[in-house]
Amino acid sequence: MNDDTWRNDVTMLDTPPTEAQAPSRPSDDRVGIWLVGARGSIGTTVAVGLHVIANELAAPTGCTTAGDEFVGVPLPRFADLVLGGHDISSTPLSTRAHQLAEAGMIPPRLVSAARAGLEQAEAEIRPGYDPAGHHGPQAEAVRRLAADISGFRERHGLRTVVVVDVTSTEPLPDDRPEFHDRDLLAAVLADADGAPLPASAITALAAIESGSAYACFTPSAGLTLPAIHALADERGIAFAGQDGKTGETLLRTAIAPMFVARGMHVHSWAGANLLGGGDGATLADPEAVRSKLASKTRGLRSLVGEHVVAPLHIDNVPDLGDIKTAWDHIHAEGFLGSRITMQTIWSAYDSMLAAPLILDIARLLALAEEAGVRGVVPELGFFFKDPWGSDVHDFSKQAAELYAWAHATGEGVAAATAARRSEALGR
Repeated sequence: MNDDTWRNDVTMLDTPPTEAQAPSRPSDDRVGIWLVGARGSIGTTVAVGLHVIANELAAPTGCTTAGDEFVGVPLPRFADLVLGGHDISSTPLSTRAHQLAEAGMIPPRLVSAARAGLEQAEAEIRPGYDPAGHHGPQAEAVRRLAADISGFRERHGLRTVVVVDVTSTEPLPDDRPEFHDRDLLAAVLADADGAPLPASAITALAAIESGSAYACFTPSAGLTLPAIHALADERGIAFAGQDGKTGETLLRTAIAPMFVARGMHVHSWAGANLLGGGDGATLADPEAVRSKLASKTRGLRSLVGEHVVAPLHIDNVPDLGDIKTAWDHIHAEGFLGSRITMQTIWSAYDSMLAAPLILDIARLLALAEEAGVRGVVPELGFFFKDPWGSDVHDFSKQAAELYAWAHATGEGVAAATAARRSEALGR
C-alpha cells in the first residue's frame, strides 16, 4: 500500500490522499462540480446557466460571487467549471431543459444555445444510489459512487471536485447507535442485509471517500450524522451546509433584524408556501417535510426570540410547477404598545434562485480547498437556512462575514501562488 493512501474508517476502503495531502497537484486549474440529483430541475438549470455564462451568452445575474464584493478574489472562472453528477432518473438533461423551457422557466433560446454544454454534462452523469434497487452492503454503493467522482476528476485533470447534494428532501431517519459510533457504522455498512443509511448519507460518504469538498443544499440527514461528520473532519475535506436559503427564509433573515434593531417586539410570524413540481410532491409527505419546516423556522426564532408564534405550512399545488409562492404575515408591537402588521409575498422559479447559489458555493469551496481549509466553512452559512458551524442568521452579518473570509482566504492563496512562482523562477 502507498504510504500516502488513506483508509476510510467507516467503509474500510483504501483511498488515495486528498489533494491537500498529496505531495503535488495537477497544474490545470479546472474545478469539477458533481451534482447529486444532476438531472433534476436545479441540476438542469445549473447546466444551462453555466454554459451560457461561461460562453458570455448571458450575464451571471444572481451569482453573489460575480458581484463587486468579490473583485480580486482568485475564484475559478465560470469557464473552468466542469459538470458531472449522479442521478437515479434516466431523463436526459436536454429533455428536462426543454420541459423547463416549455413551462416558461428557462428562455428557449438559452436552452438551444446550451445544447453542447448539456451534452457534455450528460456524458458525465452516472447512476445514483437508489435504496429500492440496491442489493448488497451499502459500503459497495459508497465505493461505486466514490469511484465515479474520482474517475471524473482524473478524466478531466481537475484540481478539485465539489460535490453538491441537490436531491429532493428525505424523511429524517430514526436515530440509531450506528449513527454515533464509527465501528458500529462500519460493521452495519459491510452487512449485506443491513441498510441503515439514507441516500443522502451515502452521498456524503462518497464525497469523503473521494476526497472531495461537499455541500448539502437540502435539509436531509447527509453529513449531519455524527459519525459521518467526524469522519469528514478527520479526512480534512472542506464542507458547508445546510438547506439552501433561496426565498422566504432569505427574506425573513433580512427583515427580522430590522424589527430587532428598531426595538420592535415580534409576537407572531406566520407563513405559507405554495409550490408544485417534484419538490411539491415530495414535501406533501408529512415525514419528508419535517426537516424542511424545522430548518425554515430555526433561523427566525434565533433572530426574534423563542417566544414568537411561527406557524408554517407547505402545500403542494401541482399546477404551479417550479414556481414557489411564499406568503408571510408578521405581527409586531411598537411604541406604547401600538400594533404593527407587515405582509410579504415572494414568488419565483425556485430552481432559478438555487442554480446561481450552487455555482457560488462550488467556486467558494474550491477556493477553500486551494487554501487548505479543513472541515466546515461557517462563513458559507450565507447560503443556507441552517448554517453549519455558525449560529449567525442575520443576512447582513452573514454577508459581511462571507466577504471578509473570501478576501482573507484569497489573499492567502495569492501569496502562496506568488511564492511558488518565485521559487520556480529561482531554480
